[in-house]
Amino acid sequence: MGSIPPGTRKTEKSNMKNRREFIGGVASGVAGGVAGAALVGPGVGVASAQVDGKKPRIGVSVPAANHGWTAGITWWARRAMALNPGAEWIFTSAGGPEKQIADIEDMMAKGVDALVVLATESAPLTPVAEKAHQRGIYIVNVDRGFLKPVADVFLEGDNKAFGRKSAEFVAEKMKKEGRTNLVVLEGIPSTVNTDRVEAALEVFKGYPEIKILGRQSGMWNREKALTVMQNFLSQHPKIDAVWAQDDDMLLGVRQAMKEAGREKEMWVLGGAGMKDVVKMVMDNDPVVPANITYPPSMIATGIHLCFSVLRDGKRKAVAQFMPRHLKIDVDLVTPENAKDFYFPESVY
Repeated sequence: MGSIPPGTRKTEKSNMKNRREFIGGVASGVAGGVAGAALVGPGVGVASAQVDGKKPRIGVSVPAANHGWTAGITWWARRAMALNPGAEWIFTSAGGPEKQIADIEDMMAKGVDALVVLATESAPLTPVAEKAHQRGIYIVNVDRGFLKPVADVFLEGDNKAFGRKSAEFVAEKMKKEGRTNLVVLEGIPSTVNTDRVEAALEVFKGYPEIKILGRQSGMWNREKALTVMQNFLSQHPKIDAVWAQDDDMLLGVRQAMKEAGREKEMWVLGGAGMKDVVKMVMDNDPVVPANITYPPSMIATGIHLCFSVLRDGKRKAVAQFMPRHLKIDVDLVTPENAKDFYFPESVY
C-alpha cells in the first residue's frame, strides 16, 4: 500500500472536525490497548493482548473491494482492527447480499459479541441485522443504513448534504452556461442512494429550465455506468451535463462520451474524491469541473467506536453515552481547493 492511505484527502481536511467530534471521544477509550494484531486472510482474525481476562469477539462485514471506494473501506478496516488488539476480530467481505447474510449468520454462530456492518444493500441485510439485534449483539451500522432501527449506532456520511451540494453546483453551473439537458445516474439500492438522489432531485425542482432526460442505476460501478451512458447517448442527441454521484461511475460515463465522440458536448459531476478525479478537477479539466468528498475512513471510526464500548466489559454503562446516529459532513471540491484533497500516493 502507498504511504498515504485511501481516503486521506478527505480525513486530512474535510474530516478534521469530524475526527475531533466522533473519534476524539473514543480515542481515550482505545489508546490503552493499542499494540499490534495479525490479521490472517479475509475472515480470520488473531488478536494479541487481553482486556480484563476476556477479549470481545467482534465481526466486521463489508462489501468486496470491487470498487475504488470499497477498496478504501477494506484498507481502513484492516488498519483499525490492527490498532485494537484487545478484541478477537472476524473480518469478511462479500460481493453481494447473499454471501454477506451468510457471513453474518456464521459470525453469530461463532458467538460474536458485536458486529460492524457496511451493508452491500440495505433491504436484504435488514432481517439478519434484526436477528442479531434480538440476540443482544451490539451493532454498529456504517454508511448503508438498515431499513429498521436495529443498530445501536448508525454512522454515515451526510448523504442528503452530498446530494444537495452536488446538485446545487450542477444546477447553478447549468444555469450560468445556459444548459438544460441533464441525465442522472443512481447507485446501489440503499439508504445512501435514496438520500442522495432525493436531495438532488429536490434541488433540481427549483430550476424548472433543467430537463432530466433519464435516470438509471449504474450501481456505483464503472462498467455498468459505461453501459448506462452508452444508452443515454444513443437515446438523446443533446446532453448538457451528467450527475453521476460517484467517481467510478464518472470514469465509465467519460469513457462512453469519448467513444461516442461527444466528450466536448457535456461535463460530469461524480463524487467520493478518487485521487484521479480530484487531479482532473485540480487541472481544470473541462469535463470534470468539481467533485464532492465521501470518506471510506468512516469504517475505521465505526470499528474504534464499537471496540470502545466492549473493551472493558462494561457495555451497558458505556453504551448509554454513545449517540445513536452520527453524520460526517461532505465538501465540494473545486479547482480552487482541490490541492487540499489530492494525495498522489493514495491507493484510492
